[in-house]
Parts: sequence; structure tokens; C-alpha cells
Amino acid sequence: MSYDVYFMSRRNGQSWDEVLEAMEDAAERSEPIPARLLEAWDRIVPQARILLGEVDITEYEQKSRDLSHSGTGIDLSVFGDEVSITVPYWHAGDDAAVVLGKVFALSAIVEKETGLTAYDPQTERPLAEMQPQGATGLMSRITEDLRSRYGG
Repeated sequence: MSYDVYFMSRRNGQSWDEVLEAMEDAAERSEPIPARLLEAWDRIVPQARILLGEVDITEYEQKSRDLSHSGTGIDLSVFGDEVSITVPYWHAGDDAAVVLGKVFALSAIVEKETGLTAYDPQTERPLAEMQPQGATGLMSRITEDLRSRYGG
């Protein structure tokens, strides 16, 4: 289980549910990454390294790109024209605040470089409308719940 952020383009009048549905439909097609996202990726990676430190990069032809930070579990992926950030529910309290601060900062970089909007499916609204404290509280509650259920 992970806290997810999706990067999407929404037309005027289009609901977030419609955008999510279109994204799910597109995910079923395996298409190459568009040139504009490959160019954005090349600008995002150096900024992500400054923010996160050492990261692992995986590139698979023109199909996918992945940036992973082992210390936090933050993962930035591009698959076709789908861009997302995930972070596992490992973090609670102050640790969650630090990690989600990095997620919010990385999301701002991705938004700036791609022109896409960061959307938080956990709260069903754009990340820019979120208070980091709300995301921290949500992550902390879910992490603690998972720890109590599965011992961790």
C-alpha cells in the first residue's frame, strides 16, 4: 500500500473522476513516453537528486522511467504518458511530515517541468489544495493502523 500522487491534465469542465477514468483507460495501452515527457524527465532528475540525494534510475527503452529513493521509499514513475509518485506507508509522525514534505516538493518540480497537475486520490483533490499537515495525519494514521494489524 502506498500514498499516491498522480499527474494529470484536466480540460475546462472536466471532472477529476473523468480525468482518472481516462487515465485508467490510457494505462491499458502500452505506448511510448511522449517526447515532451522525456524532455521533462531530463530536467526533473537533477532537481530530484538535489532534493532527495542519491536515487536509483531505471529506464526501459521508450516505455518507462523510474526514480527511486531507498531511504524514504519515494518512487517517481513515468509509464507512457502516465506520471505518478508513490511512497509506502512506512512513515508516521515527524518522519511522515519530513517524507511528505519531500513528496510535495518533488510534486512541485514535476508540475513545473511537465505542466501537469498533481492530484491526490486519497483526498480526491489537487495537491496544491492540500495542507501538508492533512497528508501527514492521513499517512500517520494508515501507517499506525497497518503496524497494529500486521506488526511492524
